[in-house]
Amino acid sequence: MPRTIIDIDIPSLHGRRAVVTGGSDGIGLRIATRLAQAGAEVVLPVRNPSKGEAAVAGIRAKVPAAQLTLLPLDLSSLTSIAEFGDRMREDGRPVHLLINNAGVMTPPDRQATSDGFELQLGTNHLGHFALVGHLLPLLRAGNARVTSQVSVAANERSIHWDDLNWERSYNGLHAYSQSKIAFGQFALELDRRSEAEGWGITSNLSHPGVAPTSLLAARPEVGRAQDTLGVRIIRWGSARGIVFGTPESASLPALYAATSPDARRRSMYGPSGIGHLGGGPAEQRVYSRLRSEDEARRVWQISEEMTGVRFAAGSTV
Repeated sequence: MPRTIIDIDIPSLHGRRAVVTGGSDGIGLRIATRLAQAGAEVVLPVRNPSKGEAAVAGIRAKVPAAQLTLLPLDLSSLTSIAEFGDRMREDGRPVHLLINNAGVMTPPDRQATSDGFELQLGTNHLGHFALVGHLLPLLRAGNARVTSQVSVAANERSIHWDDLNWERSYNGLHAYSQSKIAFGQFALELDRRSEAEGWGITSNLSHPGVAPTSLLAARPEVGRAQDTLGVRIIRWGSARGIVFGTPESASLPALYAATSPDARRRSMYGPSGIGHLGGGPAEQRVYSRLRSEDEARRVWQISEEMTGVRFAAGSTV
């Protein structure tokens, strides 16, 4: 039986500039393609230039008139993030949409970023925290909507406050959950601070549910030589329309959260199917682990201390 195609209407984005992290493959590539189809100029910050060039070619094959800008960015390096921010600010054009989509998931052994952070915390959360800080003047100029992609894992476990970098012990899945909880708390705190300080930015959350993407597939760069059993099960169910989503449907919550006039600030959007694992996008209750404003302020303060990036008067210092 053919699977029902799930889709949403995206409003015209002509004259809008969008930045999508993790846009060179998987869900991010589908998000970037749809934004380009809607007329946005899409900035693709990528770590791997050859993958970035292939992504640009793939988007242009579907959208010949696509306006695309490819720039280097490694979210696991504070130096690279600062250099990307410098280039964007020198260009000076406002950013209207920022979709924080990139991520790394469950390296089998603990790995560290170039700055010494546990890889998942450093990439999924601290890297995006620093990125938003460096882009803040452009986001303010564009009255931007910032959509941050969390995960069903943000509804599990907790922040490992006494060992944030997992130096005394390591559990890949627990560390992944921590990174997504911290990231989600930051995104909600960003909106609260924007509203209080008059930054003009709105911030919300999305999660893709569960779909067969590269996160759990073989990734030698994070020490995973073979596909996990989990991704094989997900592929099997997704192909048969059982519970799980597809890469296409998994891209829709972020697209809805970032572009729909009905998407609300400090809200979360994810799949509407069984267990919120697949199906069309819909607003969902924010996960309980993301709701504490006290914890969010603590995450913000610690993130400033760890990255050296501080949000002040619409710029970073």
